[in-house]
Amino acid sequence: MTTALITGASSGIGAVYADRLAARGLDLVLVARAADKLEERAARLRQAYAVAVEVLPADLTEPTQLAQVEARLGGAPIGLLINNAGANLPGTFDTADAADLDWLIRLNVTAPTRLARAAIPGMVARGEGAIVNIGSVVGLAPDIFPDTYSATKSFLLTLSQALATQFGPKGIYVQAVLPAATRTDIWARSGRNVDDLPAVMEVEDLVDAALNGFDRREPVSIPVLPDAAQWEAFEAARRAMLPGFSHAKPAARYAS
Repeated sequence: MTTALITGASSGIGAVYADRLAARGLDLVLVARAADKLEERAARLRQAYAVAVEVLPADLTEPTQLAQVEARLGGAPIGLLINNAGANLPGTFDTADAADLDWLIRLNVTAPTRLARAAIPGMVARGEGAIVNIGSVVGLAPDIFPDTYSATKSFLLTLSQALATQFGPKGIYVQAVLPAATRTDIWARSGRNVDDLPAVMEVEDLVDAALNGFDRREPVSIPVLPDAAQWEAFEAARRAMLPGFSHAKPAARYAS
């Protein structure tokens, strides 16, 4: 992997990924809406790490601009895609405007799906590549954070697992990263005070842990979870149900 494309790269998790990957010697393509912030970050990274840094300003909720990023993924080889861009909305499901919900789904679901779709053909042709999807632990816990954001992050986990199953044998590594509360701008933008939360992880700690999981080739990395055996048990229970999904009749427990 010589070049990584990172969405949401102007601040927060994406910006730290850019720093860490540049330190590893990867060239970068930085994607975000704020062109001025991207240019400033690119200049610092070029000077600090002597890597090539391309700036690609884009609003991933706008079809034309999303298509430009897709085209870049289908052009000169990208070995690593970091699907990081995402957001949340203020308020609750019943108070959210329908247009805002549509915007959220375009950013958190449609964009990473289409970008992965744009990246995979080239990776398959080369026989190698990696995709990192930044999800959230609330994708596993909608009872704790009951809103559309949790549902979008649940989608990203399922997408990651589906892509890993289909393309892992073809040399593509897919990692889902599930952060818990992390100190980023997403809280202020969604009308929440991060300091009201009982525990908040710093962005640098999150990314360093996620990259540790990346190096280990974990399919799912949950940096905040102390006991990996809990996730393994969860996955084992899920897989144990699979044979039960192949019956032509309702289970006896549903008989009248």
